[in-house]
Amino acid sequence: MSIPQMDLAAVYRAQKAELDAAVARVLESGWYILGAEVAAFEREFAEMLGLGRAVGVASGTDALILGLRAVGIGPGDKVATVAHTAVATVAAIELIGASAVMVDIEPATCTMDPAELERSFAAIPGIKAIIPVHLYGQSAEMEAIMATARRHGAKVVEDCAQCQGAAFMGRPVGGFGDAATFSFYPTKNLGAFGDGGAVTASDPAIIERLHQLRQYGWKQRYVSDTTGYNSRLDELQAAILRVRLPRLAAENARRGEIAAAYGRGLGGLPLTLPGTRAGASHVWHQYVVRSGERDALQERLKQAGIGTNIHYPVPVHLQPAYAGRLLCGPSGLGQTEKAAREVLSLPMYPQLGDEAVAQVIAAVRKAVGG
Repeated sequence: MSIPQMDLAAVYRAQKAELDAAVARVLESGWYILGAEVAAFEREFAEMLGLGRAVGVASGTDALILGLRAVGIGPGDKVATVAHTAVATVAAIELIGASAVMVDIEPATCTMDPAELERSFAAIPGIKAIIPVHLYGQSAEMEAIMATARRHGAKVVEDCAQCQGAAFMGRPVGGFGDAATFSFYPTKNLGAFGDGGAVTASDPAIIERLHQLRQYGWKQRYVSDTTGYNSRLDELQAAILRVRLPRLAAENARRGEIAAAYGRGLGGLPLTLPGTRAGASHVWHQYVVRSGERDALQERLKQAGIGTNIHYPVPVHLQPAYAGRLLCGPSGLGQTEKAAREVLSLPMYPQLGDEAVAQVIAAVRKAVGG
């Protein structure tokens, strides 16, 4: 592709000297697991995003697993979430022995529909927690979701994998629920150069439990007070994230400039452009258009040298491992299934230059006959 959908090498080149120095610093230190780099990153990440305290873990999936367990969710509990998400959201629920309840999405934002969430609580007894997925860079409707959670006494664990630095109604995404989870997979707005994740919370008891859960349930080394995991953010990835963290706001702003250019250049075409929720500060992890001719559009863009991706092509409830066995809300998942047929992610990363953005716009306009 002359213009890829994502260019991870460009991310490295943008801070090569600092990143190389950070890696060398860790290698020379001789301390590679749960050391000074992880402790510093946890503090800096939580402070920059305004999210209480953070606990670094091995991946975004592990963050969901540990986050759910830390707020008291376990075997036999039901957890409401969405099927238009990375499969990790549902996998994490099942990996702790809980059951997922699939709630349909809003068409404009592709995030959880609060009205459908309320209907799910009315129709399906025993829902103990909610995982709202903040998708493509903007918040789910957290005020309405939190109101439903309070009415039904449900815990809330926010999935913030795609929304580092986003806000809703003046509050940071991740600052609404009992806990919030983050992924540092390399493609994220704040990405490591390998797997990594974090859980944030304001309750000291949840933070203490997370510290135990991520390392075998230890309070004292080699003595497990509870059953835990081996899920530790390593020193190398923490050092890399510390280099990248100070540039997160500027890189999110650049994503916003690219999104604005797309909005201006693609307006009036037979495409549905991404909606922005009122009160949301969008950080544009992805720029996702919708088209009834999605597959043909993707192929035309490929022929023009423009990389795209589909986030996500098969809803979780229709994937072979899950089909026919997940609980669904009473209205079904019509909007979820429609989105999966239509969504297409255009090139989006902070190092994408203005000339490349103009090329993408011209290629899309030509592909749809605009």
